[in-house]
Amino acid sequence: MSGSHLDHHAGIDAQAGQAAKQGLPVLSDPVAVAQALIRHPSVCPDPGPAQQMLADMLTELGFQVWHLPYGEGAERTPNFFARLGQAGPHICFAGHTDVVPPGNEAAWSHAPYAADIADGVLYGRGACDMKGGVAAFVAATARHVAKGRDAGSLSFLITGDEEGPATYGTVKVLEWMAQEGQIPDYCVVGEPTNPAIMGDMVKIGRRGSLNAHISVEGVQGHVAYPHRADNPVHRLLTILSALQSQPLDNGSDWFEPSSLQVTSVDVGNPSTNIIPARAEAKLNIRFNDLHTGAGLTGWIQTVCRQHAPSAQVTVRISGESFLTAPGRETDALVRAIEQVTCRTPKLDTGGGTSDARFIANYCPVSEFGLVGASIHKVDEHTTVADLETLTRIYETFLEGVMA
Repeated sequence: MSGSHLDHHAGIDAQAGQAAKQGLPVLSDPVAVAQALIRHPSVCPDPGPAQQMLADMLTELGFQVWHLPYGEGAERTPNFFARLGQAGPHICFAGHTDVVPPGNEAAWSHAPYAADIADGVLYGRGACDMKGGVAAFVAATARHVAKGRDAGSLSFLITGDEEGPATYGTVKVLEWMAQEGQIPDYCVVGEPTNPAIMGDMVKIGRRGSLNAHISVEGVQGHVAYPHRADNPVHRLLTILSALQSQPLDNGSDWFEPSSLQVTSVDVGNPSTNIIPARAEAKLNIRFNDLHTGAGLTGWIQTVCRQHAPSAQVTVRISGESFLTAPGRETDALVRAIEQVTCRTPKLDTGGGTSDARFIANYCPVSEFGLVGASIHKVDEHTTVADLETLTRIYETFLEGVMA
């Protein structure tokens, strides 16, 4: 065995000894780290124990940790930022320790917080989304540190409310990071991006998301005397028809066409012979980089004014579209995936939103993690082999981008 390999294993052995003293798992082992995190229930917003354990792990690896809770009362959200080194390039791993509720626990074949392993599969809430990804971050970092690498610096941005409203999590931590001069050169978010097999897909952007609530007031009356009433349902249906009359676009270089979906139409009318006084609708638009939330809001308002001048329109934009064009760091991530899995991942911008939408306002960001087929389901799981593969990809990425 070469001297470098001896040094590598000696470093890991030393970390294992230190971790044992602190009651922590062996930090270079992603399975042990994932099990430890899963066994601390942390339904959004994460009440703290899982995140504190993660902070202790990073402290053990030499990171400086800043705990950054935001919000009050039931909205109080634990977050932290941790950094090792000050030189460039500065690479950040971003993720969350909060999880969705387990649902009917009796329906699970393995208890949701037991972190059982059966036939090479790790079961548990958060195994895939995304305590498994965070565990791979930690294990890759532990292995990287054990090699004695001095170039660059590493950081972790960890939140406890990604699965909720995302009000007091990543957004607030990023504001703090900007104020403190801690914005990285590049960020990797460990969301489970692969549809079926490790190496399938890297997310380099996401569509924006807009939710609109349209309320049209009318005049209630008897259906036999429509001239004495003003039917708001007719006006609302005309609005919805106009909004859907033409495609928003035909897609762009990296994005599929934008999509408008009506999600609710409601008049609350139990009677068959009454014209209702109000009609309401809700819709969602997933939009690409040809649009902005403000532009789409203005368009919806204009259409509503044309057909129902007094209509009330409320819009919530949960995120703008963003794109990280392929470059040095993304190329390094793709090469690492190819080296470890022998697959060339698709660079993709589909799917839902993630906290990457906030990070993109500050630095280039990509997403890559585990296979996401079981997220939010009963018996959420990942394979032990995939955890090791992901760790090796992150480790190889760090070697390439820090060279």
